[in-house]
Amino acid sequence: MLQESVDVLIIGAGPSGCVSASYLHKKGVKIKVVEKTKFPRIVVGESLIPRVMDHFAEAELFECLDAMNFEKKLGARFIRGEEVCVFDFSKKFSEGWDWTWQVPRADFDNTMAQEVIRKGIDLEFESEVISVTFQGKNSTTVVKDKDGNLKEIHAKFIIDSSGYGRVLPRLLDLDTPSKLDPHSSIFTHVVDINRPEGEEGTLISFDILETEVWLWVIPFSNGNTSLGVVGPTDFINSLSANKDNAEALKNAIQLSDFYIKRFGGVNFIFEPIKLENYSRSVKKMYGDGFALTGNSSEFLDPVFSSGVAFATESGMLAAKLYLKESQGITVDWETEFTGYMKRGIAVFTTYVKEWYTGNLQTLFFHQPENPDVKRKICAVLAGYVWDEENPFVKKHDNLIKNMAHILQMESPQKKS
Repeated sequence: MLQESVDVLIIGAGPSGCVSASYLHKKGVKIKVVEKTKFPRIVVGESLIPRVMDHFAEAELFECLDAMNFEKKLGARFIRGEEVCVFDFSKKFSEGWDWTWQVPRADFDNTMAQEVIRKGIDLEFESEVISVTFQGKNSTTVVKDKDGNLKEIHAKFIIDSSGYGRVLPRLLDLDTPSKLDPHSSIFTHVVDINRPEGEEGTLISFDILETEVWLWVIPFSNGNTSLGVVGPTDFINSLSANKDNAEALKNAIQLSDFYIKRFGGVNFIFEPIKLENYSRSVKKMYGDGFALTGNSSEFLDPVFSSGVAFATESGMLAAKLYLKESQGITVDWETEFTGYMKRGIAVFTTYVKEWYTGNLQTLFFHQPENPDVKRKICAVLAGYVWDEENPFVKKHDNLIKNMAHILQMESPQKKS
């Protein structure tokens, strides 16, 4: 069997893996990246949030992405019947990027992967991890290439950025049920032949069909648009008696008064993909010789587009902590990695939960708007969920529900 030795083995060539690989490579670390699939490939997570731009810049991946002229995302719109709430990232509480991108992930991920290869990093597509064994912090990973050949990769550390593949959680029995209620989604891309001119044709929108059911609309700069429906798994399954994903998505579009004319008769570019009970969690996010990043550890919900941001945040952090440890500096992985990531995850988890209870929607659509509250919520939606100067971060676990309760109590008095 072929043998190979590296400092760090990275499993997965998505945003988390590429950020880790590019950062460590520029620091002189010997990297190997293995990716099970062949790029370009279709994957969900097409709406980014501004926090990711910090990571792309630090990993020296920003320029190659910026050159692709992806659609700029300056904020997000939420629609509920006749009510509309628009967040503008330039009007947020926390310091940070005021924009990001809306991206077809096939092109986006492939751009980063090719840039990683151009930098001289060894990235091997269509190579599947078969087994991993640890000898202390050192590891031996067996991978199988597309021709069925096996190879052993010896590494001092593994960063698992395998996303929904969840390689180490599966092999090391680290999976645990999510604390979020079971939700599912169905999505595809369409040629947006009815796209309006101007901002309306480029604005990412979330159309609330019921309290727990919503449609996403993510326009791309290539003329296509991503369409998806999200809701409780039972509801998503009820959209088609025949379990036909295309029929289910067409039926969901029919429920949208706002978008039925634009998308009611369009053809799907590919057969809609269903992600069932997509929320994931793990028993632990690190161990001797490895760290889990991105969707291989936690995935919450697509409603606030936090997936790629947590992927790049954890990928960059794992890379930095490995580098620190390799220099002989003691790293407290529980505090510096898990503790840090869990703080941000907890904030977004609250926002996801309160979205589906309707409490957050009460704050979004309340009139008249409170500009100060909106600025602080906007900072959270932009991904700056570690800024505890923001009370909507620091007191996330009770502030939203308490404020929604007050507004709901005041509502009948205003009508009387």
